[in-house]
Amino acid sequence: MTPFQFALLNTDPQSAARRGRIRTSRGDIETPIFMPVGTQATVKGMLPEGLKDIGAQIILANTYHLFLRPGHERVRRFGGLHRFMNWDRPILTDSGGFQVFSLGELRRITEEGVVFQSHLDGSRHLLSPELSVAVQQALGADIIMAFDECIPYPATREYVLHSTERSTRWALRCKQALGEEAQQALFGIVQGGMHADLRRLSSDQLQEIGFDGYAVGGLSVGEEAEVMYEAMDFTLPLLPQDRPRYVMGVGTPENLIEGIYRGVDMFDCVMPTRNARNGVLFTSFGKISIKQARYQDDDQPIDPACGCYVCRNYSRGYLRHLYQSGEILASVLNTHHNLHYYLDLMAQVRQAIEEGSFSQFRRQFHRQRQAQTKSTEE
Repeated sequence: MTPFQFALLNTDPQSAARRGRIRTSRGDIETPIFMPVGTQATVKGMLPEGLKDIGAQIILANTYHLFLRPGHERVRRFGGLHRFMNWDRPILTDSGGFQVFSLGELRRITEEGVVFQSHLDGSRHLLSPELSVAVQQALGADIIMAFDECIPYPATREYVLHSTERSTRWALRCKQALGEEAQQALFGIVQGGMHADLRRLSSDQLQEIGFDGYAVGGLSVGEEAEVMYEAMDFTLPLLPQDRPRYVMGVGTPENLIEGIYRGVDMFDCVMPTRNARNGVLFTSFGKISIKQARYQDDDQPIDPACGCYVCRNYSRGYLRHLYQSGEILASVLNTHHNLHYYLDLMAQVRQAIEEGSFSQFRRQFHRQRQAQTKSTEE
């Protein structure tokens, strides 16, 4: 039986925001939480010790990529993903579904699973619910995800219904494959596109099967932010209060604040790391592009309100120099700052919920960004 537990500690009196704690055998996870993405058993540009220093409690790794390279059985022989990458805190693995379905013409969906061609060498594979679970077990993740189809947007109602029902059948097969004595927590993924009734159908069916937590899938796939928030509005209240709620692949700091306002506990996204490698930095007043010439003589830190190692020690002018010179250190320092910003934002949110002031925190958060936007336009 998995040692996984979830406790709801505080709720915000003026919103659906929640403060919780997930207990695993490798440590507690304070929620709401952002999970840095370590696709190939590494968070790009970050040492494990650096991740701990900035407050990372859990990271995400990718089943599809690790299945193809170096192979899940090889990782198992190394003692599992935690030992392989020298990370002793919790790990969540996605099912591989999003990556497989993003392959387009290189994959074919059947009831059995998905036949796909590797993006590395063109070899053909069948990823089924049973194999997805077996790979995640071999990796040794603390939280694993049910195999599902990430429904594209837009899609016809008929397609969404057919896909959602198949994902439910796959979810049942995942739970059966994991077994009753598993040491890992299994999350089901609510699908249904942008249709409220299909989201309800998916949620009801998954809760009948029973999972340790519930994710909301099929968001941040090209829809406008307001459409995403609307889907959260009619999906999150359907989920049980005593289980973690995870919105997958989301997103910007604004998305996170709005998701928390609606009751989300867990997030992941490549945005802070990918933006860092492209010279885009997140701050308390919005985003800046360090590659812009305006920063070449700027002796200020990225964000005067930030206490991270980068902001304490380096100027915008130096960071622009590193980026323009193509230095590896640019990605390292930018990534450190961006992930610190995301994780510190979550720490501030948790404190605000504990104090019953999250709604005020949210208003101030948006006010700062609106002021920066107005200043930039002027």
